[in-house]
Amino acid sequence: MTVKIFTEEKFQEEIVLRYTDIIGEKLGGKVIAFSDEWFAKAENLIKPKAPIRDASRFTYAGAWYDGWETRRHNTEEADWVIIKMGVSSASLIGAEVDTAFFNGNQAPYVSIEATVLIDDSLYEDPSIKWDTIIEKTECGPSQRHFFVRDSITEEKYTHVRIKMYPDGGIARFRLYGNVHPIIPNDLSTLLDTASAIQGGVCVSFSDQHFGSADNLLLPGRGHDMSDGWETKRSRTPGHVDWALIKLGFPTVIKQIVIDTAHFRGNFPQI
Repeated sequence: MTVKIFTEEKFQEEIVLRYTDIIGEKLGGKVIAFSDEWFAKAENLIKPKAPIRDASRFTYAGAWYDGWETRRHNTEEADWVIIKMGVSSASLIGAEVDTAFFNGNQAPYVSIEATVLIDDSLYEDPSIKWDTIIEKTECGPSQRHFFVRDSITEEKYTHVRIKMYPDGGIARFRLYGNVHPIIPNDLSTLLDTASAIQGGVCVSFSDQHFGSADNLLLPGRGHDMSDGWETKRSRTPGHVDWALIKLGFPTVIKQIVIDTAHFRGNFPQI
């Protein structure tokens, strides 16, 4: 397995617009275990918003960071976090590891592994086999790193483990792949096949200046305007914005729901 380092533009084009971030908090991803989170919590890794920095802010443990940061002098090989995917299972292709604002205390190296667990507590079972998704790779300070496999995994996974060697900090972690939904035996069952949980992907859009188009595919209702799709204003007569959604699987469409929750003075007129 070969790991390729992508530019942000190439990663957006070849990964983000073709696959789903299957560990994101908004999709239901959840941290179930970690080795240490002395300075900053592991759950920050999968927060949806971009990390921020407040150099004047301190906690009992030390300087505040918007990410996951462990204590110094780790005596083990690596610190780690285990995350349960927000989907039933997924095949995996690539990841973004962002060390934003971690400079001098960033994770020097990272690796990513995955497995299948029928119960979250089984991560402690020494017989569980963890497959390498992204091999140990160097990280730099305060930057976004885009790692891509040469091919998508054949195995379908439910849980992922990110390691950093030996310790340090990571601001955000995104992991992309193909969702494998659970299709009911009763084919008359109504399913939202545009939902990211069912494998829906936003593959193209006209604009997403204020809000990402893939927010359209998240489960539930948005919690505020940041949790939706919003384009910049156009003064061109007849202008139309659009998003192209690839459904999770072939669908006979019986119902369409358009939810403009929280968009009060900027909702689409038509």
